[in-house]
Amino acid sequence: MQSVGDFRLPPFFNYPPYFTQKIHIISLEEDFPLFSNPKIERSLSHEAKEVFLAALVSEGRAEWMDKGHKKCLILWLRIQDWANFIFNFVKDNGLEVMTIEELRSGIDTRGTELEGIDRGVLMRALRLLEQKGKAAIFKGTSADDEGVKFSI
Repeated sequence: MQSVGDFRLPPFFNYPPYFTQKIHIISLEEDFPLFSNPKIERSLSHEAKEVFLAALVSEGRAEWMDKGHKKCLILWLRIQDWANFIFNFVKDNGLEVMTIEELRSGIDTRGTELEGIDRGVLMRALRLLEQKGKAAIFKGTSADDEGVKFSI
């Protein structure tokens, strides 16, 4: 474990996905690095993996991708947190109408947490905002024409 002065960093500090916002899909059938420690030659049992992922799901930090609970999508932020982030971002930047692609890769979002956000996660967060009356999603003739109008 690395340390900074007298402070010891937690074990997950050396786990590369901790520093990314990529979407991670974990299969209980695969040997995912999070579930094993080669230094001590130990791995979690199948049951322990299920318990761990179920805890993440119950906190809204992951979602089962299948009914059999064999694959799990790990979320960087909960969908509600993404919705709040998006709404605050557009409000703070005076943005009212944007295309979906502008939210993912536009000039205004460059260098922010929204840059490169998974389209599925983005759409779910926008639908949540729409349900709360804070946004209206509109569809065009193609995926490039989809957009959202925020009620700020």
